[in-house]
Order: sequence, then C-alpha cells, then structure tokens
Amino acid sequence: MALILPVKDKVPAWGADCFIAENATIVGDVTMGDNCSVWFNAVIRGDVHYIRIGNNTNIQDGAVIHATYLRAATEIGNNVSIGHNALVHGCTLKDNVLVGMGAIVMDHAVVEEFVIIGAGSVVLEKTICESGYLYAGTPAKKIKPLSQEQKDMLRQLPHNYIMYAGWFNE
Repeated sequence: MALILPVKDKVPAWGADCFIAENATIVGDVTMGDNCSVWFNAVIRGDVHYIRIGNNTNIQDGAVIHATYLRAATEIGNNVSIGHNALVHGCTLKDNVLVGMGAIVMDHAVVEEFVIIGAGSVVLEKTICESGYLYAGTPAKKIKPLSQEQKDMLRQLPHNYIMYAGWFNE
C-alpha cells in the first residue's frame, strides 16, 4: 500500500478513479483531481507548502514533486505528464504540459499551456516557458514551436496513462 501521511493536520486528498502505486509516497497538503496516476517510487511531498494537481495528470516512476518552505507552492494543471525521475519544485505547470524524463523545473518557474520540457533539461528559477514551444537544455531555452502532432500528443498522453492505470484494476 502507498505511503500516505498527514503533516501538521494536512491530509492528502484525491478525486475519483486515481491510481497510486504501492510504493508511491504522498504526504501533507496535497490535492489531486480525478483520473490522476502516481507511479512507482514517485514522491509528492506537501510538507513545507501546498501542492495542487488537476485532473488527468500522471506523475511517472521516480518523479519528485516538492515545494519551498513559505516561499513557493507547486501548482500543476490538467492533462500534465511528469516523466520518469523528473523533479518539479515550487513552480507552476499549466495544462497540457510534458516534463520530460529527468528534467528539473525550479521555484517560481511558470510553464504555460502546451509546452514540452525536453528530457534532462533544467528550467531555472523564475523562468517563464511560453505556450506552444519545446524547451530543452541546461539551462532550458526555447528551441522551436510545437507541431500540431506534438500538441495532439500532449492531449493524448494523459489518456494513455489513464488506460495504463486501469490495467492495475483488472
């Protein structure tokens, strides 16, 4: 069973039809919407500030979601995919975003709608990632506009993870 813990009277909560892997950890002031999935070894630590996650969002294996004490909460929108071993810390991810495997998004960064953060990239503190672009590198820079195919993938990928999560309920 997943490790779900209250911190200072704040208890994690989630909506309908969510999948939480047996070895995932969710603590403190964390709220998730419907149809979310938190995969194996993922950690969502709402101990030092709140974390809000919308609907249809997947937090893949080994990802860490955290915040900064009294400074930076974490807000994640709808239809967001956070790749394996990514770190999302004290920032805002709007709807239809993909944070690639091993990427880092730091405090007070804002990733607008329909953005891909490339695998292994580092989005520095206070960076604004403009809607409709691929960002990659260390530090992450705007690389190119997203194609229609990439935008369609951002819409579809969360639904794939809803399907994958369903396999564990069969």
